[in-house]
Amino acid sequence: MSNLVIETAGLRKVYRTTRMRHVVAVDDLDLAVQAGGVHGFLGPNGSGKTTTIRMLLGLARPTAGTMTIFGTPVPSGLDAVMHRVGAVVESPKFLPGFTGRKNLDLLARAGGLPRSRVDAVLEQVGLLERASDRYKGYSLGMRQRLAIAATLLKEPQLLILDEPTNGLDPQGIRDIRRMIRSLGDTGVAVLVSSHILAEIEQVADSVTIVRRGRLIASGPVTDVVGSGVAPSLRVRLDDLDAAAAVLRSAQLGVTPAADHLMVDGAGDPADVTRLLAGHGLYVRELTPVRPDLESVFLDLTRDDDEQMAS
Repeated sequence: MSNLVIETAGLRKVYRTTRMRHVVAVDDLDLAVQAGGVHGFLGPNGSGKTTTIRMLLGLARPTAGTMTIFGTPVPSGLDAVMHRVGAVVESPKFLPGFTGRKNLDLLARAGGLPRSRVDAVLEQVGLLERASDRYKGYSLGMRQRLAIAATLLKEPQLLILDEPTNGLDPQGIRDIRRMIRSLGDTGVAVLVSSHILAEIEQVADSVTIVRRGRLIASGPVTDVVGSGVAPSLRVRLDDLDAAAAVLRSAQLGVTPAADHLMVDGAGDPADVTRLLAGHGLYVRELTPVRPDLESVFLDLTRDDDEQMAS
């Protein structure tokens, strides 16, 4: 039995503009999201993330390809799986004059859910102490957390969040980040889309990176980061110019900075120390610099950007 909660194959979406031009928003996308944990769906604005999510939820019709949620083909089988899915894709409509708790009470009643779920989800998203405040007095971050609480009322096994930190201040971003990580740790599969790669790296177990609607990398964060960019070394010593010349003569990539060199392409840090010492240059600091998702993304899309500029 498959452990995938979301799977797409050859997914494609083409829009026709008013000038009868065709715009490809999603292009032959294969997306796989495992059960449990946090999966980051990453790419710049306009890369097809929201369009993909809207197709999964039946809000847009694909041009080609297949999609399944919990192994059920969608959109035809959405009715059979939507009780297991929560999603925040667009700004939810809450009653501004009602409290956070009252808004959720109404939603629970409409969905035939026990009222005991209301306080449970308010506590889950960190809003229990503000539950008696009116919605119109909530900050943007609190409103986003209430929207997520509303989706948690039905105890979904899959939660889909589209750019949940957009417009939030640093504290709001931290609150949402901690909440997403907590949900992933409880066994809920969380698919969270974002164009802020550094943010998602702090909470995601796995990622899919897209560019212009196309898949360019996918897998566990450690694998994507480890395979995308070669390790770099930060080297500090007295004579930076002389050291740069020696390292370049050994076919290593060197990027000078104010008080150090960034060295790429070295297999073993000890080789750099030995090479420099052989020329009377002695290292004061040599630190491996771990690549991050942003550097991986820039490296993976460099050829694409160069082609656009040529």
